[in-house]
Amino acid sequence: MRAVLPFCNAEPYLNQQPSNPDPDQKEKSIPVLQVVLSVLQASFGVQNSRNRERDFTQGKFGVFVVAALIFTALFVLTIVGIVSLVLPD
Repeated sequence: MRAVLPFCNAEPYLNQQPSNPDPDQKEKSIPVLQVVLSVLQASFGVQNSRNRERDFTQGKFGVFVVAALIFTALFVLTIVGIVSLVLPD
């Protein structure tokens, strides 16, 4: 029996099939720029459903994890740099 969380309705996403299942189509990977844009959009919460579906069907999990870790490190270093510039030594 599956536990149901009252604040999370993931049921519509559990049994989704790709919108265009074409067996002759070669599996394409997402270009680096699209991965970067997807990570940026997801980090700010503005990712649309079409891009999210593309990421889950064509993207590789490891690529998104690495991109998210790099983004997080750059974001934290930027905040630390701005704070160190603003606050006196």
